Amino acid sequence: MIDFITFCNYAGTFAFAISGIRLASAKQFDWFGAYVVGVVTAIGGGTIRDIMLNKTLFWLEDASYLIVSGLALLFVLVFRKYVIKLNNTFFIFDAIGLGLFVVAGLDRTLALGHPFWVAIIMGTITGSFGGMIRDILINEVPLIFRKDIYALTCVLGGCIYYICHRLNVTPVVTQVVTAISVLAARLIAVKYHISVPILKGDE
Repeated sequence: MIDFITFCNYAGTFAFAISGIRLASAKQFDWFGAYVVGVVTAIGGGTIRDIMLNKTLFWLEDASYLIVSGLALLFVLVFRKYVIKLNNTFFIFDAIGLGLFVVAGLDRTLALGHPFWVAIIMGTITGSFGGMIRDILINEVPLIFRKDIYALTCVLGGCIYYICHRLNVTPVVTQVVTAISVLAARLIAVKYHISVPILKGDE
């Protein structure tokens, strides 16, 4: 039976890859191009995290992440009638991937002995930077820079993880609560149009 962190890594990879492939389809990418966008979305944040932590890139040690991204493409192709045509498909899978990857980034950083403030930063990078690279590739303004609350939900998740840790909550419960909190915060922010104030230039 796999542990929750392994589940976060694989399920997050699958969800983020689908979100990338979904956007690539809207731009009329071919299958290979869509796969590349899906892979970059899925592994981009973790890649930047591992580079900053001076660790071997996780997907170089385990090719299954590339395979899972391929399965995500297959999933979209098989169920394209439902996945591509539904306007909220991208948002749902992106929000799920965000919550799962924040937990994965936090856990990997803490396992290396770094303090919590570093873990929160790395959790945020793991969760949000893959989407940023995805948006750049498809020529969109990165979601992280728009008014929607995105990266801040990752920071919130990191803070909740820290609070649970200080309260001696069991690791699995801490990880589950953190992932759900990020997902819930993202859903609430979009539903109620909660956003960060826009920085306006000179008028």
